[in-house]
Amino acid sequence: MAERAHVGRRPQPDRDVPVKPTSARLAFRDDVIVEEGSAAAETAEGRRTLVVSRGPSRFTLRGTRPEVARVLVRMTHEPVDTEAAVRDAPACARQMSAVLSRLGGLLAHHLRAGGEEAARIESSAGAPLTAAPVDAHAPVRMSPFSLCRSVDGHPVVESPLSTFRAVLTGAGTRRLVAELFTGGTAARFAEDTAMSPGDVLALVSHLAGAALVDVGDVEGFAVDRDPVLAQWDFHDLLFHARSRSGRYDGDYGAVFAHRATIEPCPAVRTPPQGSRTPLPRPPLGAVLAKDVPLTVAVEGRRSVRGRGLTPLSLAELGEFLYRTARVRTVTEALPEQGMPYPATSRPYPSGGAAYDLELYLTVNRVAGLAPGMYHYDPVGHALVLVNDEPEQRQLLLDWARRATGADQTADVHVMVTSRFQRLSWKYRGMAYAATLKHVGVLYQTMYLVATAMGLAPCALGGGDSDLTATALGLDYTRESAVGEFLLSSLPAPGDLPPAGHDGWERVNGHSWYRQARLHLEAGR
Repeated sequence: MAERAHVGRRPQPDRDVPVKPTSARLAFRDDVIVEEGSAAAETAEGRRTLVVSRGPSRFTLRGTRPEVARVLVRMTHEPVDTEAAVRDAPACARQMSAVLSRLGGLLAHHLRAGGEEAARIESSAGAPLTAAPVDAHAPVRMSPFSLCRSVDGHPVVESPLSTFRAVLTGAGTRRLVAELFTGGTAARFAEDTAMSPGDVLALVSHLAGAALVDVGDVEGFAVDRDPVLAQWDFHDLLFHARSRSGRYDGDYGAVFAHRATIEPCPAVRTPPQGSRTPLPRPPLGAVLAKDVPLTVAVEGRRSVRGRGLTPLSLAELGEFLYRTARVRTVTEALPEQGMPYPATSRPYPSGGAAYDLELYLTVNRVAGLAPGMYHYDPVGHALVLVNDEPEQRQLLLDWARRATGADQTADVHVMVTSRFQRLSWKYRGMAYAATLKHVGVLYQTMYLVATAMGLAPCALGGGDSDLTATALGLDYTRESAVGEFLLSSLPAPGDLPPAGHDGWERVNGHSWYRQARLHLEAGR
């Protein structure tokens, strides 16, 4: 009986017949410039000096053979089969290989399928690309760390494990990549996508060489057996790779990308409408007279999840906020000093004096202050009531209590939000990372001040930004929660956690901590 043909599919390649991948053509990226050196630099053999540049990167190629120079200039406006172009001139072929190796990060590898461009693979970190050897019947899949997003109208595949990106310009390639997210073999993909086996193998080999595709073996995929990668969440590794320079070539740092089109956010947030509660301002002399030395606060600092019998007082809350988060000075834009935006100064540091963080307080138990959700006005040093709905307040307080494993609800739940555009107006590629650094230094400032004041501080490792945005009436993408901090009155010494942990080895002056704790307790 004759087998029924697969309509619309290519016959699957014979496993015994090797499949040869089609080769890629090379071109310079669109932002690369190739210029001839001066005529005086030409040698008797016609060799020339070429200058290849991309942004601040500049490569000078001296003694370039005429045949190689013509190919390099041609690569600025079309993809070229560089091997074929110098195949008949061994000396030129050797020089071309050396030049392309040096300029690998400026190249785009153009792959074709079915007579049209299928994909373009570009370096994002200056590394040359080498296609990986892939057997047509080996298991392959898209890396679990790869992502696909739309850029300038084309799907682009990227990964935090890769220093390349693949621009999917062909419809067949987009179907192939969809199949790769499921996994299979190049031979099967050729059958399913109606692409030639050689074209499929070329695409898969180059994507594997770019670390966007995984190639398996009899034991599966190496990435699944890697104990280091097993401990990275996809979003964490992506954030790490994209918030630091090195493996991404996008704009990075203080580039002021929106300066010509968008006004910067105000240095100080306009306080919301609501009843205001002025806060006491502590006299500096009184604070200096009672404060412990910095070393005692640093060494004696610890997270305290309980609370004292008496509630936090309004005076204590006012002093805490005054010492940690008030606005000390303000300034208008100072473009001549590289700061074309208004700024402030506060007790903790902030990149570019941008100060994106805002404080909201869910008050549970403060003597002299009604329970509710408040915004801290750092200029007026006052609390503005935002929401007095008991159910939403209790949701936030219960979330924080469960996060710490505490039996009792803290006196105050401080919610730290970020006005994101205060940073992203200036910084590219690092704005959110800077926000989290700001949260860290604010946490430490709060810990030290609370410790010096004899209060019970405890930072949380996470929170529910949607819950906070709903309770506070915030736009999630404009301003939402990035940190949480609990503050209460300090429990009695006998109710505090022990100063040491059973089984922990004491090294490097553990006695400092014990003495600092004794100093703090003596001052209560």
